[in-house]
Amino acid sequence: MPTVERHIAAPPEAVWNILVDLDAWPQWGPSIQRAELSGTGPMKLGSQGKVWTPFGVALPFTITEFADRRCWAWDVAGIAATRHEVHAVDDGTRLAFGVPWWAPAYLSVCALALRRIDRMVTRPRG
Repeated sequence: MPTVERHIAAPPEAVWNILVDLDAWPQWGPSIQRAELSGTGPMKLGSQGKVWTPFGVALPFTITEFADRRCWAWDVAGIAATRHEVHAVDDGTRLAFGVPWWAPAYLSVCALALRRIDRMVTRPRG
């Protein structure tokens, strides 16, 4: 799986919390306008919901892989999409996003998302 990663000088818990907070997705995901889960509770394996593109189109999604505080992956409209992986390192977190083998051009969008997440967890809000 083609992957892009970034070192973030923040605890893995802070990075993970941004990744699973659907309200935060539009802040870091350039291709996401809005997202919501269909049911209640936290994200988990099998969770379903909708994600809105920047053009306002709602697409269904399903969480296809989930390891709490470690990784999650999803299908969007029945098509394999990104995989998100958090690794604790001595001085923070290594965050990696993977894309299907047929979508390496999407790595540039993922790299932008990684920079945004870095900014969200390392710079104070004010």
